[in-house]
Amino acid sequence: MKRWIPFLKSEKTVAVVRLAGVIAAGGRGLSDEKLAPVLERAFSKGKPAAVALIINSPGGSPVQSSLIGARIRRLAEEKDVPVFAFVEDVAASGGYWLAAAADEIFVDQSSVLGSIGVISAGFGLDEFISRHGISRRVYTAGNSKSMMDPFKAETPEDVDRLKGILEQIHEVFIDHVKTRRGAKLDGEQDLFNGEVRVGAKAVEAGLADGLGHMKTVMKDRFGEKCQFRTYGMKRGLLARFGASAADSAFTAIEERAEFARYGL
Repeated sequence: MKRWIPFLKSEKTVAVVRLAGVIAAGGRGLSDEKLAPVLERAFSKGKPAAVALIINSPGGSPVQSSLIGARIRRLAEEKDVPVFAFVEDVAASGGYWLAAAADEIFVDQSSVLGSIGVISAGFGLDEFISRHGISRRVYTAGNSKSMMDPFKAETPEDVDRLKGILEQIHEVFIDHVKTRRGAKLDGEQDLFNGEVRVGAKAVEAGLADGLGHMKTVMKDRFGEKCQFRTYGMKRGLLARFGASAADSAFTAIEERAEFARYGL
């Protein structure tokens, strides 16, 4: 009969959280609301030796990226647990924001990283409705209330306002990366112009710490016998039975378009 011996050291456990998809509030995207319970369990259950984030995201909402990143840092400091990010296909824009929340970042030879910038895109339909005899009627209290209306011709003032907003968000993004990566960043390169870098080039630029895959790196750090415990978001009952098929289809199209920006 085997006896339990309390002083024997147990094998270390690494908590694994997959962060895949577009970052957005609501829908099927990554959001702070949906990831909160996942991250809480990953950092708290069983006193993990580390939390490994597997990231595959082309970005999305800057606010949700900031909220998720801040939650990761808060939990890491409260629980005194190191965080490692492992990039699969892409960690761009908001996806890189999440990666930068980790203490160390590892990438594949072909991983795409960076795109430290902010983008706003839309359509101008004012000429289209004019050709079809449709007039746009908008009434506001406040001169800036109807900014960048797609059914009205854009104005230089609206463009300047929008660029001002984007520049402010860009500065927040840059500050986050500089705070997290610090002296690791190559000061000779312009890393904040929205460009991306691949694999070893990302490491050379200081956007990542090395080439490597999750299990290999974690076993090297915590021993060949370390255990992996995976945590993920639970799908709701309606989603599991296909009640949100239309929403899922639109989300899939949106995600496909975002990944396609990086040739993926």
